Amino acid sequence: MSRARLVIAVPLMGALLVAAMVVATGFGAENVPVPSVIEVLRRRIGGLAPEDLGLDTIVWQLRVPRTVLAAIVGAGLAVAGAAMQTLVRNPLADPYLLGVSSGAGVGAAAVITSGVFAGAGMWALSAGALSGALVAAAAVFLIAMAQGGLTPLRLVLTGTVLGSAFAALSSYLIFRSSEPAAAQSVLFWLLGSLSGADWTRILLPACVVGVSLLALLIAANWLDALNLGADAAASVGVPARELRIALFVLLAVLVGVLVAVSGGIGFVGLVVPHAARLLVGPRHRALLPAAALCGALFLVVADAATRVLVRPTEIPVGVLTGLIGAPAFLLLMGRRRYRFGTA
Repeated sequence: MSRARLVIAVPLMGALLVAAMVVATGFGAENVPVPSVIEVLRRRIGGLAPEDLGLDTIVWQLRVPRTVLAAIVGAGLAVAGAAMQTLVRNPLADPYLLGVSSGAGVGAAAVITSGVFAGAGMWALSAGALSGALVAAAAVFLIAMAQGGLTPLRLVLTGTVLGSAFAALSSYLIFRSSEPAAAQSVLFWLLGSLSGADWTRILLPACVVGVSLLALLIAANWLDALNLGADAAASVGVPARELRIALFVLLAVLVGVLVAVSGGIGFVGLVVPHAARLLVGPRHRALLPAAALCGALFLVVADAATRVLVRPTEIPVGVLTGLIGAPAFLLLMGRRRYRFGTA
């Protein structure tokens, strides 16, 4: 059944995603008509000289990278959320469960409030956030392993506790900052933003998301077994302990990279995997690509909305995803035919 749904859902979601990306590229402080966007894209892809340099700069250099990054981050968060829910066997798990987002917040806050790396701009911010994310993931891993292994309950408790501690530390750094602008920058980043996107910042997250999705698809049958529990997985020859460790490391790197380039965008990794299960079922070979497309579409649309709702200012995208995601999650959970892992 999952395969039949996938054959229908993937081409449809792919077409919707392409259309949404083209339309979203036109939204901003000044809207650009869709035909003009298509013309710029046609000339760029075809290797032709731009007709209007100003329009080409707006569309190709500013808005297209942002839209592409939104699709990459949305896909990555949705895939990470689906894998995290399998790792801890908890329908309320999201990609930030390991404390990665809170650790990234500490790294970003340290860079912004210290001002030491101000000349490096977004690169310093991303590097600080990624370093903090990986430190947080390593702390969760080491503590969980020292206390008996990466069991679902231990991961949830350790990640939640350390995440709260890292969040408190980033709040302290903001409190200690003598620059109101720095504190505001940290807050805006923590709420999630794609405003700093450019072509140079797309390659790393695109490669990490692509490799992670491929690795998870290769292990899809093992993930299906792990979703039934460690004992059930072991009974069919799945090395549950080694799989959990590999899954933990992969998710830590994936989420760390995504948070480093976009901040803490909430609810995408929680809600989208559940919506994908309703579309194609719980088997990971169908679930993962469906979740990636749904997540990409969701974040592209949400990011476009942040640019037009209160323009010329901009809403942090994490605020909008939270406002949309909370009622959407409650609506999905109210569906009688939905059962986590068995729908």
